[in-house]
Amino acid sequence: MMTEVQENEVTDYLIFQKLPLDILLEVKDHMMSQISDIERKDNLHFEEAFVKTKRLWENEFKMTSYSVFYSEPIPVIVKKIIKGNNHKMLKKSFLLALISFVINLLLIYSSKSEEQYAVFFKVQNSIFFLAPVIVWAFHYKIRKFIRTDFKYKGKLFYTMYQQNIGLLVICLMSMAQVITKDGKSIYLFFKTQHHDEFISVLISLAFIFTLQTFMIFGLFNFFEHKKSLKKLQNFLQTAA
Repeated sequence: MMTEVQENEVTDYLIFQKLPLDILLEVKDHMMSQISDIERKDNLHFEEAFVKTKRLWENEFKMTSYSVFYSEPIPVIVKKIIKGNNHKMLKKSFLLALISFVINLLLIYSSKSEEQYAVFFKVQNSIFFLAPVIVWAFHYKIRKFIRTDFKYKGKLFYTMYQQNIGLLVICLMSMAQVITKDGKSIYLFFKTQHHDEFISVLISLAFIFTLQTFMIFGLFNFFEHKKSLKKLQNFLQTAA
């Protein structure tokens, strides 16, 4: 059975490796289990088993880049876990944005005039703008844990999802610009079959689709971040 001092030694080692706290807790459980197994199988003391375990994990803690979401180097294991989670959330976000795109097409063909579609266009995109605003309003108490520069003991990011929260702010500003438009060119392109503005319409549709995808992705990140905060409460209380 590992003592509290030994457990804290493992925790401090993982903090030194710059692991986000939610990943740290997951890795910590695996590492402690591995240390115990090595102690038992090789008949070693904790320090010897810990050194052997660190050697087994050293490749996972090498620094690498993930420029899409992180501006600074991160451990290999962090990149693996974050890429896996981001892939799942992006896949769901893409599918939901695709549903929104289909709804937009239905609104185009069901609209009887440019003015009517303009209302539909603004309402649909306003939903994507208001959703994160409402979410933030109802979760204002955790705003200090959202900052990307919030760190524990000044050494690591709070959760793996925290870096992507800022994406919502960028998307909100972009979506605000979309709402000011009326979608006239998109409406005319599909309703009149005049393809003179094919390139501009294609760019507009692609931009809106991408923006909606990342708005949804940002919301998924927010809720995963919130979920991680709950898991970390006990750890923070113990560490304090």
